[in-house]
Amino acid sequence: MTAIRFGTDGWRGRIADDYTFANVRRCAQGFARWLQDTGQAEGGVVIGYDRRFASEHFAEACAEVLAGNGIRVYLCDRAAPTPAISYSVVARGAAGAINITASHNPPTDNGFKVRNRFGGAVDPQGLQEIEARIPPDEREVKRMPLAEAVARGLVERFDPSPAYIAQLERLVDLEALRQADLTIVVDPMWGNGAGWLRRLLSPGRIRVVEIHEERNPLFPGMKRPEPIPPNLDALQEKVRALRADAGLATDGDADRVGLVDENGEFVDQLRVYGLLALYLLEVRGQRGPIVKTLSTTSMLEKLGARYGVPVYETGVGFKYVAPKMLETDAMIGGEESGGFAFRGHLPERDGILAALYLLDLMVRTGQRPRQLIDWLFQMVGPHYYARIDVEFSPERRAETRARLEAAQPERLAGLRVVRVDRSDGYKFYLEDGGWLLIRFSGTEPLLRIYTEATQAERVPALLAEGRRLAGVEGDPS
Repeated sequence: MTAIRFGTDGWRGRIADDYTFANVRRCAQGFARWLQDTGQAEGGVVIGYDRRFASEHFAEACAEVLAGNGIRVYLCDRAAPTPAISYSVVARGAAGAINITASHNPPTDNGFKVRNRFGGAVDPQGLQEIEARIPPDEREVKRMPLAEAVARGLVERFDPSPAYIAQLERLVDLEALRQADLTIVVDPMWGNGAGWLRRLLSPGRIRVVEIHEERNPLFPGMKRPEPIPPNLDALQEKVRALRADAGLATDGDADRVGLVDENGEFVDQLRVYGLLALYLLEVRGQRGPIVKTLSTTSMLEKLGARYGVPVYETGVGFKYVAPKMLETDAMIGGEESGGFAFRGHLPERDGILAALYLLDLMVRTGQRPRQLIDWLFQMVGPHYYARIDVEFSPERRAETRARLEAAQPERLAGLRVVRVDRSDGYKFYLEDGGWLLIRFSGTEPLLRIYTEATQAERVPALLAEGRRLAGVEGDPS
């Protein structure tokens, strides 16, 4: 059967190809064994799911396996945002969670994520231990029919919303947001964030217009439910048509956020991270470490120096960010994909809370997104970012990796290379504070090339240098 490997954030596969009920049950059995072997099983497990094809049925299959192993299950009674599922772990004192979601992947895919007792990603060592316990086939999988498990009290269905909403109310003044004279367009991208911001901000003066709120596992009108262009074309058009103050998007499982300014222009994720850090430091007066992946912005180092807080850089994925946040009691942690976590909440991405914080930043400062970006650039200087994704066969990895290992460029796009980091891909730091990163996706068959520059005209030149170094000049992106 399929050899299952956990990538940047869990295991993902193509539905009915490698992502089957048999393989999902095998994953659940591996997680059950790990919980038992590490003495955590007594706390029970939260199981949640997204709005993708058959996700609720895959979640029930996991519940049958956990129950078959004698582990209590708290099974969400509806599709729920990933952060609500993760917060349920903390609220219920559970040992962890299984979440059936492929996040921002194409509609053909689904996924299997696990979370620890803090509601955050299991660290790389733990993921390896879970993988090692996944049985080779279904013969070693223990199962109990769902109806029997419910009757025995091993499976309890519950609504994860109330506890999560109460937590959001502790973190942000929702009433102040409700009374703001703003028009906001929200795009949940057919996913789990549907209805949430409208629910949290009603009733009140603020006007919330939602698009793509129905469940549709095909994600029509977009390549995938990832809150970046061109997937946000409809949101940008709606913001312009309504002359709205901002547009906000959450991805398929609502753990990432996307921002569109008052002109209908997309605000890239690196600038959003800079805005959120500035909001916590300047508007809220918080202090504490910042954790970032190596694929995100150098603006954070500049803010850290300005406000006297340390900045830690990790590999890509919250399996690295979450442990570092817990270790350092970080104020904020985040990554290039638009996922951000906050102290006092969870070491886990939360697109809904991030959206509320962005609204709170607008309300407290009286400024709209374009003005806020100007303020950020006054603090740290202008920064320009882009990423291209190249479809990439796994068979080419060894050749490309060898090519990149041998690369020792002294200059890129006319700038001197001052340092190279090979801990997670190949990151070239440049003399002006910019950088170029080339790495293999941990969730899809893609080669990603990222860059951040201090001058806009250098961005295409640096991306071209990345293609050259990787040997993919002619490949479509």
